[in-house]
Amino acid sequence: MTEIEMTSQSPVAKGEYTVQYDRLDDEPLSVTIATAVATVCNADPTELEPLHYAINADALERLFEPRANGLRNNGSATFEYNDCLVTVTADGTIRVES
Repeated sequence: MTEIEMTSQSPVAKGEYTVQYDRLDDEPLSVTIATAVATVCNADPTELEPLHYAINADALERLFEPRANGLRNNGSATFEYNDCLVTVTADGTIRVES
């Protein structure tokens, strides 16, 4: 299961929200990203534009999926989505800044 952790008591006021994504979970990375951004924007994930308008979601999934030789240990991708800056790192951290 994906853990959601606020980096402050008020993620929107401080402008930063962090989610720890479990790369071995069945939930797609794109769903976790949309949920985190919706939380920051105080919206329902279905109200957001589709993630693929901001980034190739399939390529992002493949970039951070488990490999035959284990999990990727380094690297990140940063992009804008729904007026937020989203950073996904190889360790499964997703940081959303408004």
